[in-house]
Amino acid sequence: MSRAAAVLLLSLLALPARADWPNFRGPQHDGVSSDTGLRTKWSEPVPMTWDRTIGSAFSSFAVIGDRVYTCGTSDKKQALYCLDAKTGGVIWENQFEPAYRDNFGDGTRSTPTVHDGRVYILGGHGRLLCVDAESGEDLWSMQFNHVPQWGYSGSVLIEGDLAIATAGKDQGTLVALDRKTGEKRWQCGDDQAGYSTPYPFTFEGKRYVVGFSGKSAIIAEAESGKLVWREKWKTDWDVNAAAPIFHDGHLFLTSGYDTGCALYRLAKDGDSLKGTQIWKSKVVMNKFQSCILHEGSLYTSDQNAIVCADFLTGTEHWRVRRLEQGSAKHGTLVLADGHLFMLTEDGRLLITPVSTSGYEPITTAEILSGKCWTVSVIDNGRLFARSLERVACFQLRP
Repeated sequence: MSRAAAVLLLSLLALPARADWPNFRGPQHDGVSSDTGLRTKWSEPVPMTWDRTIGSAFSSFAVIGDRVYTCGTSDKKQALYCLDAKTGGVIWENQFEPAYRDNFGDGTRSTPTVHDGRVYILGGHGRLLCVDAESGEDLWSMQFNHVPQWGYSGSVLIEGDLAIATAGKDQGTLVALDRKTGEKRWQCGDDQAGYSTPYPFTFEGKRYVVGFSGKSAIIAEAESGKLVWREKWKTDWDVNAAAPIFHDGHLFLTSGYDTGCALYRLAKDGDSLKGTQIWKSKVVMNKFQSCILHEGSLYTSDQNAIVCADFLTGTEHWRVRRLEQGSAKHGTLVLADGHLFMLTEDGRLLITPVSTSGYEPITTAEILSGKCWTVSVIDNGRLFARSLERVACFQLRP
């Protein structure tokens, strides 16, 4: 091998590992990116690679290779888009459901899920659609008929051979479909649909799925759909939207509207599970935001503040009620390379070393304008962010 070839090989080996982001909150369903080598301190504007107006939606992003999947509004219809991650160019568009209108913002609420060459999306009116990831052509669909007040919002979970979603009432708090054909395999529960994405976890060797409905949290066996645990969880407006978190035998739930949060220790109880409440408080109150768990602590930007709290005890480590640079109340977080990347609802990016000692941004940059309620994605050195109508890509790796 020549010296030049050896140098090239070593440089390629030194590149950070590449991991796709196939669904809401990433491959581990936790809001944590595996990207490293990111630049986190900026005094000049963060370089924008591209931006594109695609119409109104709250959808986040799925990223597979050099393709990005998200939603917008086109010709008075909800539209699923496949974009070129390098240029933002439209590879294909699928107008899959009539436009969803709402005073808080129009468009699709859920995020595309990509698996094994297929894309799954749930429209605000309840059409669950599976399309070919390469071409965008329809493969199968299912209609849910119990639309929550602010539209179907939970994304589709792929669990083995199943596509699992929250339908509601007689169609199942959770419903599992064959991911290839759309044939129903099982349904569990009969509460009204909430706004949260089904959440998977493994406990004592068995796979389970949490469904966070409008009135409760349920756990179903992933394979059979058997209901093994239910906890009443009532909030104003039946808004349970934040992602549950399972860690080390414990399940964490949180909601806004003065509800708060709680931690349960799970245990086997015959063929079912029991959950013992360890603590309950209002230290975290997530409306549409979700927490990130890192080294035993929860980090979030909830309805009131940016907060860090201990997972096992609920003890507050720190709280920042208002930022010096502005008064935006809401924000969303993604964790990458030892830093929290927060997008505020008015479009500012705050980058902060993750620490239980405090919250001190080392970068504050205005990257978008308009309402920014969608959680960003960091993948392959790129930050994908959006407002209601505009999506943009920023380069974070030198």
